[in-house]
Amino acid sequence: MKISDFRTFVVGNPPPGFGGRYFIFVKLTTDDGIVGYGEVYCDTFGPHTIAQMVEDVCERHVVGADPFKIERLWRRVYGSGYTLRPDVSLMGVLSGIETACWDIVGKALDKPVYELLGGQVHDRLRSYTYLYPEPGDTAHVYDDPDAAAARALSYVEKGFTAVKFDPAGAYTVFDPRQPSMAALDRSERFVKRIREAVGVRADLLFGTHGQFTTAGAIRLAKRIEPYEPLWFEEPTPPETPEEMARVARQTSVPIATGERLTTKYEFARVLSLQAASILQPALGRVGGILEAKKIAGMAEAHYAQIAPHLYCGPIEGAANVQLAACTPNFLILESIQTWGGFHADLLTTPMQWEEGYVIPPTAPGIGVELNEAVAEAHPYKGAALHLEMGPDPLPPGED
Repeated sequence: MKISDFRTFVVGNPPPGFGGRYFIFVKLTTDDGIVGYGEVYCDTFGPHTIAQMVEDVCERHVVGADPFKIERLWRRVYGSGYTLRPDVSLMGVLSGIETACWDIVGKALDKPVYELLGGQVHDRLRSYTYLYPEPGDTAHVYDDPDAAAARALSYVEKGFTAVKFDPAGAYTVFDPRQPSMAALDRSERFVKRIREAVGVRADLLFGTHGQFTTAGAIRLAKRIEPYEPLWFEEPTPPETPEEMARVARQTSVPIATGERLTTKYEFARVLSLQAASILQPALGRVGGILEAKKIAGMAEAHYAQIAPHLYCGPIEGAANVQLAACTPNFLILESIQTWGGFHADLLTTPMQWEEGYVIPPTAPGIGVELNEAVAEAHPYKGAALHLEMGPDPLPPGED
């Protein structure tokens, strides 16, 4: 069996746009007609540039390759450009291709990918969602802590046992910075109100985006610590895990990180420095399913847990599910609400979500199929990045 063809889809995400402006999907086809799908999560260039990168890599390394020889293909893509170091753009491209290869392998063997990576451990996967605005809201969930608390309670009543929110304020390319007094006060009020609303029925996942200095993150951790959040996400920028480790040593709140990290090498630094005890690989960026499984194995030896990150489309989400199902130290899975809306429309069979849990599909490969007709009907023609940070510094002490 050889890979004989490839195709990319750049799909616009219509309002409300949860998961990003667009999704980049990869389709690989073998010479005997088996199709595999993957997804690229990359913010560094415009989507059509990323699609061209996928095509370049496929022409150089993928067409003619055996999809079963994933380790060989991975090393060739990773190192052929005389790099042998983590590159977030290349790793995003490789992640989509690697996932598509696993999808082909699973279909060829008539097995879900999780059965090929040690076998299913979890019959259902605990999930969480961000607090999202909804039509008819009289107050935005990130302007009003009472509105946030009401939204959190509504999700808990649907079955979620954890909710994530990030009220700490803007993030810019000039970070890290000290949090303003307003940001500290607002963060504590949000955590307090949501904890009062949900009680002990749900864990609180406090998100930031690496916008604070080490000292500032420690100040913020002290504010939220009394309310027992399950994690404090990305308290400092991802580039220097030594500083994140200083935060971890100063708080009882577990530190979570990993959305912006790639490969086993970057996660190994986090683990060796004890910078985080909850790792959040994004499978459309980290290097693919097998790379994430290796990271999970390293984490297991450090008593750290895995919580796959999802700010992307449903194909990355499906890859996350495959990893989570076969990972002993899996903690929780990010959902975008209940996997409905456009995310469901993009799949021929929607992901199964029941009362706070995702049920791993039993179909072969990654368990889902891209609805190509829907993808083709929603092309993204713009040049914006998937997710953008503020371009200017915030005035000191302001929010």
